[in-house]
Amino acid sequence: MPENTDGEPGDATGGSPADPEQSAQSAQSAQSTQPPGEPEAAADGPAVPAQAAGRHAGGAGAGPPPGWDPKAWQAYQVRRQRATSGAWSIVPLAWAEAARPAPAGPVPTAVLLAAAAAGLASGLFLGDGLGLGLLLAVVPAAVGAYFAARAARRRARPWSVAWAVGCVALLAVPALRDADWPSALALLAAVLLGALSLHGSRTWPGVLLSPFGFVDSAVLGIRWAWSGLRSRGSGVDRARWLPVVKAAAVALVLLVLFGTLFASADAAFADLLDGLTPEISLGDGPVRLVLFLLGAVLALAAARAAAAPSRWDRIRIAPGKARSRVEWALPLIVLDLLFAGFNAVQLAVLFGGYDKVLRSTGLSYAEYARQGFWQLLWATLLTLAVIAIALRWAPRSGAGDRRFVRVVLGTLCVLTLVVVASALRRMDLYVDAYGLTRLRVSVAAMELWLGLVIVLIMAAGVLGARRLPRAFAAGAAAAVLAFGLLSPDGMVAERNAARFEQTGKLDLAYFQSLSADAVPALDRLPEPRRSCALRGINNDLSSRGRVPWYAMSLGEYRARRILRERPVTASYEVCRTLGTFHSRTE
Repeated sequence: MPENTDGEPGDATGGSPADPEQSAQSAQSAQSTQPPGEPEAAADGPAVPAQAAGRHAGGAGAGPPPGWDPKAWQAYQVRRQRATSGAWSIVPLAWAEAARPAPAGPVPTAVLLAAAAAGLASGLFLGDGLGLGLLLAVVPAAVGAYFAARAARRRARPWSVAWAVGCVALLAVPALRDADWPSALALLAAVLLGALSLHGSRTWPGVLLSPFGFVDSAVLGIRWAWSGLRSRGSGVDRARWLPVVKAAAVALVLLVLFGTLFASADAAFADLLDGLTPEISLGDGPVRLVLFLLGAVLALAAARAAAAPSRWDRIRIAPGKARSRVEWALPLIVLDLLFAGFNAVQLAVLFGGYDKVLRSTGLSYAEYARQGFWQLLWATLLTLAVIAIALRWAPRSGAGDRRFVRVVLGTLCVLTLVVVASALRRMDLYVDAYGLTRLRVSVAAMELWLGLVIVLIMAAGVLGARRLPRAFAAGAAAAVLAFGLLSPDGMVAERNAARFEQTGKLDLAYFQSLSADAVPALDRLPEPRRSCALRGINNDLSSRGRVPWYAMSLGEYRARRILRERPVTASYEVCRTLGTFHSRTE
């Protein structure tokens, strides 16, 4: 996106037009004057943009060259302006111009220091893993974004504060859980909430495109920081900064000298110092350098977005052509009737009992549950797509049409909630028959979240759709946060341990792939099944070696403490004779 990083009001790359049309006109007036006496452009103007640009650069007030379509000439001038400014965007041209951020003022010194601190923390703490080190690396970036917004005189609004708090809560999931998959979802959701906090978006284009704004903010942030460093380097006051540099160097020498002496004098202090300080070697130097650069760039991107956010809410998507009631409602009413018939069968099965259905269909208990869940999950997803498409082409000539749309789509939403409940019931039957796994808990959580989305759509139909995009983002983030805090691996282990107490069935081979979050639940199993269930997790933790405090999650810490107090005792030969553990080889 074109940007005036120096904040010069007269620069062609500056400004924040209210719409892309105004931006294109200002670019045209600044760059599209044809000098007198020049030959005319070729009739196929757009085919020779370089020649046309050479003949019509500079000046003001002239129109496009002869043979050029005015809109094509406007688009070309805007592209040329963006190329000159050095900024770029991954979104379409019209959207990028509509969302173009305002010029940013001079970069504050606090932002540069915060970016350096974020890069240093990333290089030191993230080279050994995530855990608490991720929060330590994010804190300086958040401080830099705060100072950048303060220098730009941006005020924190309630929604922005809520997004920021949610972002920090999601970033705490890797510090609490050892499993990688909930942490990965939490990181993605944290990026979404961080982008919403910085950009302040509230529309559908804003909510969906805000995370991509980090790409533009990173490019602009580097240019912004470089401009600030150059301006400071041209007038450095050595009498002011040299004493600070000298004092920091002396403090560093004293810390290294006396720290080494005290560590060699006392083993307990040496062990404490070794646990607190990161271990850095020449072998992992390139990786830590990359992490330093990545942390600094992301901190600059957050600060640049806080100082001058992209206006994603300016993007307007025109609604589809309104249809007549009959044309629009007939397919939806037919679909409502189909849903009603399916739900009637589900209620008959619920009150008539599953045994009668199993006898009439010839399916087993688990086959009946497994056969329907995935189809119902896809039915829920397709229903959301149908609702989105129907809203785009819904009749909207008056209040009567709006009530009619609410009734038809509201009925479909209510019937879809019954389908969601049926799918979850089938998953419960399947888990009773075969136990809980990562895949099953994930798809059940997905189905619950889809049900939440349908409830939000119904609420928007009653209260208005203005808050629906932000409610959708908040619901998604809350679902991911709850998923991480509930510890899916712990739930899997807990449910299967309870199933073993009731039925005596236990899949020991499956436990070998779980994370350390499952150790507290598996620790309650009787021996030798306890040792056999924990064997794979114990081997994985042993292979990691000593993990520093900033890279260890709470789940891993608890698992290591349990296994240290009650080690794994059963041998591999003993475990092969139990359950399905014979399928595992070592």
